[in-house]
Amino acid sequence: MNFGKVNNVYFIGIGGIGMSAIARYFVANGKQVSGYDKTPTEITNSLEEIGVTIHFEDDIKAVSEVFLNPENTLVVYTPAIPKNHSEFNYFKDNGFNVLKRSAVLGEITKQTVCLAVAGTHGKTTTTSILGHLLHVCNVPVTAFLGGISENYNSNLIINGTEVTVVEADEFDRSFLTLSPDLACITSMDADHLDIYGNAEALVSTFKEFSECIKPNGKLFIKNGLPLKGITYGIEDDSDYCAQNISIANGSYVFDVKTPSGIYKNFKFSLPGRHNLSNAIIALAMAAEYGCSYEELAKGLETYQGVKRRFTYQIKTDDFVFIDDYAHHPEEINAVHQAVREMYPDKKVLAIFQPHLFSRTKDFVDGFAESLSKFDELLLLDIYPARELPIEGVTSKWLLDKIENSNKKLIQKTEIINEIKKSEAQIVLTIGAGDIGVEVKHIKEAFYV
Repeated sequence: MNFGKVNNVYFIGIGGIGMSAIARYFVANGKQVSGYDKTPTEITNSLEEIGVTIHFEDDIKAVSEVFLNPENTLVVYTPAIPKNHSEFNYFKDNGFNVLKRSAVLGEITKQTVCLAVAGTHGKTTTTSILGHLLHVCNVPVTAFLGGISENYNSNLIINGTEVTVVEADEFDRSFLTLSPDLACITSMDADHLDIYGNAEALVSTFKEFSECIKPNGKLFIKNGLPLKGITYGIEDDSDYCAQNISIANGSYVFDVKTPSGIYKNFKFSLPGRHNLSNAIIALAMAAEYGCSYEELAKGLETYQGVKRRFTYQIKTDDFVFIDDYAHHPEEINAVHQAVREMYPDKKVLAIFQPHLFSRTKDFVDGFAESLSKFDELLLLDIYPARELPIEGVTSKWLLDKIENSNKKLIQKTEIINEIKKSEAQIVLTIGAGDIGVEVKHIKEAFYV
């Protein structure tokens, strides 16, 4: 598709993290951009600040006439939009070019050198590290992020349009539209079973994704995954590997073993072995693209993280408050490992909001096991997102399976009082729902 012929781009669901990044990309490329979303948010506010017009009622009359010409308007939609959405149906029925977000991203990647990050965990952090490294190395890159980068306060890093860095999202198999030159797979744990049915179908779709790589492209895989490719790992026999790891002033210090030799004394300040693993694959892909290890070491040391990915909200000697997006048992285990490594002798209180009835049902035993590891647990009701309730699937059901004598089911309004009652020095908020909205209230209540 030739985006040169497109003057106007209209987004249905513009406030989504992935949608808004593409909207920013088209603004940066001189297109007129407008859109609809259900409710105003920080993301829609920031888009309006760069000149994007947005409305919040599903009504074609609210769409500017500029965007009603099918000859020069591209319409982009998110799969989260209901099928009876009137604007969506108007554009579809009136000869507009209407594309899913993933198809637009696929078109952009076909026209650029594309570095794609796939996997059931770690995509957003890895993508943001890789985008940052390439930016620091002055590569003409556009990186589309599934979260807000702390370094750029944006979900888009832009330093040119010759190279793209994208998250290859396995949800609804949308990553099969991509054409990467370099791609990695960080993990293939069972997830999205509402889409895939079983873990085997998920793994076979990842294999299908690996076949989307352009001729002469390269696939990087986490050591141990059942695919052939360039391997990466931590203190193992991988092609790219972190060695001699130590912790100094809350940061990792390590050497990197590569096919071309060992490079010493890298620093990385995001806690958790899972994040160190994400840093290794980002380094490997940037190095294979052509960046120098000297520049990459500088870039990695200045990386600040992604909002809601092990984000320190309060960090004092007496009290630490961390917020994290973890919404799968493996991700909760990774958060637990990180917090124990950084604070081995401190008492930890976790506040968890389960995300989706289907995910809670599919992984209830895994959730119970991972949540049992914290010293204290406060559990919130399930955040439904796109789903209707499933009979018998409740937070009370999950709570009963958790083996922890300090556990409690609470409402969001009770969070601050419950933290005040606790003797924990480390407090974690965990989950992918609207628990993120509570973070600023907790921060205000405990910030000294």
